[in-house]
Amino acid sequence: MLRTPRRHHRQPNRQPLLLKGQTMSLYNVLFLCTGNSARSIMAEAILNQLGGGRFRGYSAGSQPAGQVNPHALELLERNGYRTDGLRSKSWDELARPDAPPMDFVLTVCDKAAGETCPFWPGQPMSAHWGVSDPAEVRADEETVKRAFADTFMILSRRIALLVNLPLDKLDRLALQSELRNIGKTTV
Repeated sequence: MLRTPRRHHRQPNRQPLLLKGQTMSLYNVLFLCTGNSARSIMAEAILNQLGGGRFRGYSAGSQPAGQVNPHALELLERNGYRTDGLRSKSWDELARPDAPPMDFVLTVCDKAAGETCPFWPGQPMSAHWGVSDPAEVRADEETVKRAFADTFMILSRRIALLVNLPLDKLDRLALQSELRNIGKTTV
């Protein structure tokens, strides 16, 4: 999934993900998809609100659409989520040496899960949280809005489970299992 190195570089002064009895004030989470216009953008916004200062969300795509889907923005705003600063961007931007180091890398689409990804320094935990792409729904406006709402609810549920994990009580193997299980959760 996210194991093929494409680029090697080191992050200076970066502590690894701390688990089991240790605490860390902030965990960086990267949500990946192909276009970075809907699912990963929604996940970034949701995590940044639900993360309670413990988590910081980022998103990127392998082939960014270049703009955020207006349905995603409207849904986030209607539900009280901040949308300022959200933009469609390449995952190369977050693989640069000056990018924030990631603790978790989560793919939210099947296409991105199968692609050769950049090398993420620091051995972040990774999992696949596949969700159908609401931007691909071609139907009446009501059906499109429902598809976005369904995606939003699934991502919200999964992210709520993530932020409530007892990270200080889990070792890496247990955390990896929890991340995979969360990725299978529906509403």
